[in-house]
Amino acid sequence: MKLPRIRIAIALATLVVTSSGCGLINRIRAKNELNEAASAYRDAHFEEAERRSRRALALDPTNKTAPLFIARIVHRQFKKGVNTPENLAKARDAIELYKKIIQTDPKNEEAFKAIADLYGALNEDDKQREWILQRATDKENIDDAKRAEAYIILATKDWHCSNDITELPANKTTIVDPKTNQGTPSYRKPKEGKDFEAVKLCVTRGLEEIEKAIQIVPNSEPAWAVKTSLLLEASKRAEMEGKMDEKARLDKQEKDAQQHTNDLSEANRKKKEEEEAKKAATPPAG
Repeated sequence: MKLPRIRIAIALATLVVTSSGCGLINRIRAKNELNEAASAYRDAHFEEAERRSRRALALDPTNKTAPLFIARIVHRQFKKGVNTPENLAKARDAIELYKKIIQTDPKNEEAFKAIADLYGALNEDDKQREWILQRATDKENIDDAKRAEAYIILATKDWHCSNDITELPANKTTIVDPKTNQGTPSYRKPKEGKDFEAVKLCVTRGLEEIEKAIQIVPNSEPAWAVKTSLLLEASKRAEMEGKMDEKARLDKQEKDAQQHTNDLSEANRKKKEEEEAKKAATPPAG
């Protein structure tokens, strides 16, 4: 009477072992496919590399390397500055592939940076800004240092937006003191109204972004350096509008921010020297 139960148990055990064995075999085969994909990628055989990577993912859907391989391969085929429909489609395909990686691994740095770079290469500045801002505001998944870094990136872009206009020869002159022979820059409002509106927007937004970065990481040297540069842009804007009292106030803020940046730089330098000295004084293990 017990024989059927024994047979059932043996059958179940065999099924488990077989299923486990198939899973193991597929994982091994997937790994081999990825090795071949890497070799093909190095030789610039991108179609083969992509085919093998997709085959690896089909064999082992839990493999975390295969999706990144596929995204990298598609990304690699995109040529910046080539505006053919086929080439632009490669960039957008790569973006979607990287986004799928972010869905399961929100902290993936490679995927985040690749998407930001691709939006920049496509000249889709609004989408790039939205993408970076999404990381800056993601308190649930992204740590404070990375969130602050995202705000710094945005603020730096806004500094470029303003500086590229204020430093144009048409908007900047140098007044030379005949006694000292020292030159002092002077700024005037751009002839194009849209250019001045861009300066105002970028400076205001940039200062807001950098303050958020400093709120998150108060002693960030890069953040204070960018704040210093943005305050200088704000001073230029005030001069362009003839608001010299405001310019004087902003010049003082810029000077204070520069001093704070210098203090942070010096503190970081000393800290690094102390760490290196401590490391050098530590006897090697063994």
